[in-house]
Amino acid sequence: QVFTFNTVEIKVQPSVKVRNGAPMSITCHADISKSADFQLKYNFTIFKDRKLVFMTVSDTGDARYEIPVAKSSDTGDYQCTVKADKKTRSSDPVHVWVAGMTKPILTADKRDVLEGEVVKLRCELPEEEPPLQFCFRKIKTNSTPKETCVPESYTNFSVLEVSVEEGDHILQFDCFGRRNVKLEWEDSAHSNKTLVTVREPFIKPTLTTVPSSNVTEGDQIQFECSTVVVRMHDIEIILQRNKTILNSVQDKKLLRYSTVATLEDSGEYLCKVEQGGASKTTKLDVVVSELFPKPTLVASMTKLDKNKELILNCSINGFQKANFSILRKNSNGDVPLRSSQTLKMRVNVNDTGSYTCKAEVKGIVKESRPVRISVYAPVSKPTLSVAGGLPEVVLGKPLQLICHSVLGTPPKTFRFYKGNEVEKIVINDTYATFLDENIRLNDRRGYRCDARNNHSSGVKTSDILNVTVIVPVRDASLGSVPYGEVEDGSETAFLCSVKEGSWPILFRFFKKTDREVLLFEKVEHADRAMWHKKTMKRQDTGTYYCVASNRANVDVRSRPITISVILAAWKKGVIAALVLITVAGAGALALWWFLRRKKKGK
Repeated sequence: QVFTFNTVEIKVQPSVKVRNGAPMSITCHADISKSADFQLKYNFTIFKDRKLVFMTVSDTGDARYEIPVAKSSDTGDYQCTVKADKKTRSSDPVHVWVAGMTKPILTADKRDVLEGEVVKLRCELPEEEPPLQFCFRKIKTNSTPKETCVPESYTNFSVLEVSVEEGDHILQFDCFGRRNVKLEWEDSAHSNKTLVTVREPFIKPTLTTVPSSNVTEGDQIQFECSTVVVRMHDIEIILQRNKTILNSVQDKKLLRYSTVATLEDSGEYLCKVEQGGASKTTKLDVVVSELFPKPTLVASMTKLDKNKELILNCSINGFQKANFSILRKNSNGDVPLRSSQTLKMRVNVNDTGSYTCKAEVKGIVKESRPVRISVYAPVSKPTLSVAGGLPEVVLGKPLQLICHSVLGTPPKTFRFYKGNEVEKIVINDTYATFLDENIRLNDRRGYRCDARNNHSSGVKTSDILNVTVIVPVRDASLGSVPYGEVEDGSETAFLCSVKEGSWPILFRFFKKTDREVLLFEKVEHADRAMWHKKTMKRQDTGTYYCVASNRANVDVRSRPITISVILAAWKKGVIAALVLITVAGAGALALWWFLRRKKKGK
């Protein structure tokens, strides 16, 4: 008994798109080929979105899943699996769309509320399955409904809290559901409308002032803010000017606030009444006229020398009767100097600072703009020095100079001169630096600087600083007399010289062995130095060189020379004579011995 599956397929009646509430059936058909006519048991399983929804056993190749009333929750991908004997075959998935959603149900926890309270709404789709989206609408007369949508991934209902605002008198709410099918949104019908009546917890506040107009600086001005409330508990009244809170009361229906009017009191005043989430406001613009203008402080001089007289005068344009005072500004608080319109004083450096004056009329105090007074002590004669200490510089190296003036009020202006030309201008408190990077051998080496500030005494100039330019040593060479071979015991003169270099120059003579051995050193105010070695010995054979340096601190080494110490001529003669005597003696002895032997033989 051999069989095989040809196809397994799903058919949907009446179609793959069905209206909500209509009957629907899903048929699974298995097409099988057999080798003979024998009976098979078919196990049918139908899935929706990979979840089991129907299972049956049949003797035929068909199975039907009946849905008498289709709902939107029946939308999905359907697939059928058939198992016969040990063989299994599945169909391709078929998407079924049950169009149309059921009508949602809307309920509200309150039907009568006060402004500022919260209404809790619940929208439910009992026959639908999540994920869903619920949209709530707040409907006011003669205005566009406000819509708020809330996604729900795991429930078929949603709850929304809506705040009742000022001006909401009669409200209607409804809702509708929404779902996504194959990237398309499908909306349900709108729910029943729910009516909510709104009552005012208090009326819009009233804001008044006394006097109501013609307010001038110095006048007493009083504000009153009042309202009528349903219940007094948790009521709060706040008075603001330009967003600054001036006064507030709680559990009262009247607020009073009074002050002496100033120009700064002009602006927009706002009375706000709050209770719970409800809030109502009333605005009032107040203009305060100027009683007198700000005073003006005038100084006889703003920059003056130490010990000079300073006169400060405070005045009001077109106004004479006022109480004046002159003060000095300080970070720790203003320092009163005199309760008068005029102040005369001999100034010192410590009197540098900002000064101001105040004028008082009818309790109104106004302050002038500050005036900056600068008192200057004369600069002292500056000193010019080299940053390194000694007044010298190596040729090709930069030279840094420091000009320093100990006394005098900053800021100070320093000027550097090279010869008679200004090289640099620096503004600083006590000193300034100048870097000369263009040092040449034939430069004018006289430097000077001057310093000045705003004191009337003018410029102070330093003494001229002469700087020595040190030329580094170059091209050292070593020679000797005699050169090359030297007789043992004779005198040898070594000469170390350089092509150029500032004096004095240190010359050092070395013999090269396993280590550097210093033989002789000498400081010369010349470009050469001589070393006389009185007696040369055999162990003096070797390689010699010299090193020259000066205050530029650059060691210049010569090429090495080789000296060979040989025997002196008289020593060679003595050795030859000794050799001859020795040979002659040996010969005579040999002749004597020969003659004696011959005589004995006879």
